[in-house]
Amino acid sequence: MQLKPSFPAPDHDHGRCADEGLRHAERVCDGRGQRLTPIRRRVLETMLASHRPLGAYDIIDRLAEVMPRPAPITVYRALDFLMDNGLVHRIESRNAFLACAHDHETMSAVAFLICERCGLVGEIPATGIAAGINDAACGSGFAARLSVVEITGTCAHCQPSASDQ
Repeated sequence: MQLKPSFPAPDHDHGRCADEGLRHAERVCDGRGQRLTPIRRRVLETMLASHRPLGAYDIIDRLAEVMPRPAPITVYRALDFLMDNGLVHRIESRNAFLACAHDHETMSAVAFLICERCGLVGEIPATGIAAGINDAACGSGFAARLSVVEITGTCAHCQPSASDQ
């Protein structure tokens, strides 16, 4: 099985990428009978403008460039909604959030690949990893509720090529 690259190419059409992410969010919300309110949409659009995780106050600062500065609670509520609907992930190690346009009905668990050089975050299926963690936890008498796997390293775009060496 050929896996899709986890990180976008540096020259990809980011406008199209962001538009697809927004269309995905609209489909998810419509399918669940949820409202993608104007503030939820703005928060998601702000996050889709980058493949890097953003802190809540980064989002507030970016929103303040195009609208009256929203209150932190407003942004946190929007983020909660987006996370509850699988449209945003929380990157624990960065205390930040990342927009997601993947359909998670087909992936039961994911791992985040965090590039230490450029700051981009990729997402890969991690069902086997999650099952192993859950089995180990259960084997020690622990009932696991949630596990987030974050792997740091260097993405393919930041690794030196053979011609650079």
